Amino acid sequence: MASKKYVTALNTQIGGGAKVSVQSMLNRPASDIEGSVQQAIKLEQAGCEIIRAAVPDMEAVRLISALKEAVSVPIVADIHFNYKLALESIAAGVDKIRINPGNIGDDSRVKVVADACKAKDIPIRIGVNSGSLEKHILAKYGHPTAEALCDSALYHASLLEKFDFTDIVLSMKSSDVSTMVRAYRIAAERCDYPLHLGVTEAGTKRMGIIKSAVGIGALLVDGIGDTIRVSLTDDPVEEVYAAQDILKSIGMGERGVRFVSCPTCGRTKIDLISLANEAEQRLRNCKKDITVAVMGCVVNGPGEAKEADIGIAGGDGEGLVFKKGEIIAKVPEEKLIDVLMEEIEKL
Repeated sequence: MASKKYVTALNTQIGGGAKVSVQSMLNRPASDIEGSVQQAIKLEQAGCEIIRAAVPDMEAVRLISALKEAVSVPIVADIHFNYKLALESIAAGVDKIRINPGNIGDDSRVKVVADACKAKDIPIRIGVNSGSLEKHILAKYGHPTAEALCDSALYHASLLEKFDFTDIVLSMKSSDVSTMVRAYRIAAERCDYPLHLGVTEAGTKRMGIIKSAVGIGALLVDGIGDTIRVSLTDDPVEEVYAAQDILKSIGMGERGVRFVSCPTCGRTKIDLISLANEAEQRLRNCKKDITVAVMGCVVNGPGEAKEADIGIAGGDGEGLVFKKGEIIAKVPEEKLIDVLMEEIEKL
């Protein structure tokens, strides 16, 4: 059910069978050019493939060119109400615009933005959420239902379609996971536009990741969704890592480590939690296409994780290192992770 239509922002294809892209958004003040640029660089280094930046006023348009010079991924200008900010961002070289046409004034304003984007092959993302629904749609449904969210998104799209503009991406975010999932499923049935997935206002790191994994993951496994953002009240780099982990968990991620570890039990005699956390952290940027296991005991470890390319299993103050279920070394607990990393280097 992947989107049949696609748009292109810079060299990144969205929809049409292209791989799912990971997005995030800068959270520094738009006036902090240097801080925003440094954050964008860190996001790109972490694997972010599309970066969105708020453009609240004309002064903030300066950020667009600074970002374009600093990173190679597409830059999206996030704009509300003021169509002139869209025009200035386009002139500054932005790769994509996030704006709701129904909020920027009459048809003449919508047309000038659509024409400016069309002239430079710049797509527009329409983003609606539970708090932004039009009065006539709320009157119809009574509250922000999934159907209301989808109707709102398609209403905004129709305002662009009047001027023969169809390079559109839609998002229908809700802080309620069930509503968000239903809205996107309805949209996937009603249109062919690429869909940007996300649970809005998902929360702090722990709950935000849980809600995003449930909502985004449920849609992706059904073939719905073309770009994703995990919205966290945290460092945006954490959003990127979480999004990558969601994709990897369902077999849609880039090459890299698939990490498995057991939940521990009464047989565990080593500090498995610390070992697992350290291994996961040290392997965060490893690009080898391997499965690494960290298991709690030598009784079941190599057997249960025999499909892993490499792994460790704890004992009493020591542990085993194994490859494809075959034991290759017995080492003290304090050296387990170092030896594991050395063996991974050899793979």
